[in-house]
Amino acid sequence: MEDSKLPLTDHLEELRKRIITCLIAVGIGFVISYFFAEQLFLILAHPLSDILPEDNSFIFTGITEGFFTYLKLAFFAGIFLSAPVILHQIWCFVAPGLYNNEKKYVVPFVMLSTIFFIGGTMFGYFAVFPIAFKFFLGYNTDQIRMLPSIREYLSFSFKFLLAFGIVFELPIFVLFLSKLGIVNEQQLRTNRKFVIIAIFIVAAFLTPPDVISQVLMAVPLLFLYELSIIIARVFGKKRVEDEGDEPDGDDALEEDVD
Repeated sequence: MEDSKLPLTDHLEELRKRIITCLIAVGIGFVISYFFAEQLFLILAHPLSDILPEDNSFIFTGITEGFFTYLKLAFFAGIFLSAPVILHQIWCFVAPGLYNNEKKYVVPFVMLSTIFFIGGTMFGYFAVFPIAFKFFLGYNTDQIRMLPSIREYLSFSFKFLLAFGIVFELPIFVLFLSKLGIVNEQQLRTNRKFVIIAIFIVAAFLTPPDVISQVLMAVPLLFLYELSIIIARVFGKKRVEDEGDEPDGDDALEEDVD
């Protein structure tokens, strides 16, 4: 950590510069993405459009709905494209306040968090979307037909994929806590039954109000929690051994008497 402390005004000025840089990066990503908004939507809609009946298609019911849907999609894509710049700016702002032994953990945690987040969204897109959409299309009949709105589909898919990206961060979160010594394997195993209940509650909040979507999120969360227990055991083992090497109260007293 730097010995000299910057005044509050300098911190605010530094924060303002970092935020401006992030906004510029998002703006550039937005402009680039808008030119490919139609192709991006086709990619995003592929899991549903691939199983829609031939006489079904996406629709929009408002005059400006198509325009604003593409704007939102370009904005989301712009954030995704500018993510490396945003993470770098956050790192540049935080790094001066960290000790050298703390700085070495930042880059691995950021990289792992990014990988797990992308892995979560890919899992939702390739594994969960086809199953969920087949279930929803099961309600199609001769009298009832699904006509998905592009606005509603974008909102649904973005929230769904974002939720999967966030929940896949659980092992990284546990890794961070285990490195700090806040949690260990025994705590995770002891609280497993309460966590299972909490997982289904979280899945109910993060997914649309249907049982299929909740189960499709809860099952990977249960797997990730078991993975977190393994991570806590591996990274918390050294800490437990160190504590076991310490003399207990009676041994310490005997040493003092000797």
